[in-house]
Amino acid sequence: MKKLILIFCVSGLIISCGTSSKSNSSSISKDETKVADPTKYAATITTDELKTMLYKYASDEFEGRETGEKGQKLAVEYLKEQYKAMGIPTPLGGDDYFQEVPLEKQSVSEAKISVNGKNFMSFEDHIVLRASGNDEIAVDEIIYVGYGIDADNYSDYKNIDVKDKIVLAKAGEPKDANGNYVTSGDTEDTKWTNGRQSLSSKRDAASSNGAKGLIYMDDKLFSQYAPFFQRQASSGSTGRLTLKSLEKDMVMLMVNEDLGKAIYPSILEDDTQKSVNANLNLVIENKSETITSENVVAYIKGSEKPDEIVVISAHLDHEGIKNGEIYNGADDDGSGTTAILEIAEAFKKAEMDGNGPKRSILFLHVTGEEKGLLGSRHYTDNDPIFPLENTVADLNIDMIGRTDPKRKEGDRNYIYLIGSDKLSTELHNISEEVNTKYCNVELDYKYNDENDPNRFYYRSDHYNFAKNNIPVIFYFNGTHDDYHRPTDTADKIEYDLLENRTRLVFYTAWEVANRDKRIVVDKASK
Repeated sequence: MKKLILIFCVSGLIISCGTSSKSNSSSISKDETKVADPTKYAATITTDELKTMLYKYASDEFEGRETGEKGQKLAVEYLKEQYKAMGIPTPLGGDDYFQEVPLEKQSVSEAKISVNGKNFMSFEDHIVLRASGNDEIAVDEIIYVGYGIDADNYSDYKNIDVKDKIVLAKAGEPKDANGNYVTSGDTEDTKWTNGRQSLSSKRDAASSNGAKGLIYMDDKLFSQYAPFFQRQASSGSTGRLTLKSLEKDMVMLMVNEDLGKAIYPSILEDDTQKSVNANLNLVIENKSETITSENVVAYIKGSEKPDEIVVISAHLDHEGIKNGEIYNGADDDGSGTTAILEIAEAFKKAEMDGNGPKRSILFLHVTGEEKGLLGSRHYTDNDPIFPLENTVADLNIDMIGRTDPKRKEGDRNYIYLIGSDKLSTELHNISEEVNTKYCNVELDYKYNDENDPNRFYYRSDHYNFAKNNIPVIFYFNGTHDDYHRPTDTADKIEYDLLENRTRLVFYTAWEVANRDKRIVVDKASK
């Protein structure tokens, strides 16, 4: 990582990003004779403008920007007007800056299940994790898939057809003779064994293999989930927002050991996939309320490679109002939102000077991040405005206006980078070299560790691009005492840091957008 460089002036210590004259290193574009000096445009990113916008965006007027609520609607209108004022168009055409994101607010679903004539009870034996409206299923064959894993070096779906079938899987992962998990070769929990992540991993494995339903037996997790689901159902509370699929969702239930054994008595002892004869009748009652939210999109068309897209993203939503208190979300993620507006202005000024980016830039403000990365997932999974295969990289900004109190006092000029080396060595090198040339921020990779218990790599919108093998960088200042609290307000933002970090993202985007060749993906995952 790069060290902090101190630049003194008469008035004291200042942080500088954009004035360095250091020579290029290997990954910086060699064709600079055809590319303008970006420092002129980075200079338009200022603390004053960031402060003015953030005090507005994180004000009480926007009511915490709860997804689908009044405050979020005010927020997207504000962003739209900012882009219109800058003369930056929408890729959707005309005056339409909003990509509608269809959401559902669901009540806890209940189900009636019988197996071979025996009835099982909601919340006592099973809970519905996923369904599409009201479902009625009657089958006399279920495909048992052992642990339900589908990895490069081990698959429970190999040589078995589960298309349009109901599959049964159990918790856990097999180990080798040395006690190591077979997918990883070590004893650390993997995505197939790690609690909630194992749910989504095994769900995705079943879905990608064409199953129409997954029954997942995890007695331990069921005992934790079932009481919560039952309380929610009894109180009439609605469940969390979910993204409404454009296609019929796969049904997913979690069941206890009794129900798992009723379907297949040898489920605990047998890991081998097979067809199981079991007469199963399932009726799900699923009540939901349709909610509409919006991603905000604007773009600058590339001058030479317009079909190649560099995405700069941040989430526009926050926590709304709880118990009468407004959660303003100045750092999370007002800081990232206003940073994108300043970056967009810088690129627009370059375009007006005849120095527009070679590749197109998409400024993507996504909704529903706080509800499970819903807006970015809609963009990547349901309705990408530009083909994902044409998307070069995603630079995602989520909390860059504060400092981590766990760092030593005075250790301010840093940013945590996550994901930069996960898919593209070249993107990581560009990021490092751009920083050395222009910004001299300390790039801290603490949370980039594969074993980071916080798992931040999976917790912001870049992940929906990364899972599609699109290189990403996640810019993050770390959490603080005001994280997800009503005290995350604009007066606590450190605007000199916000300016400097915003310029870093701009310079990185500038290099990725203007280099002769598209960055190489050399670490593509399955």
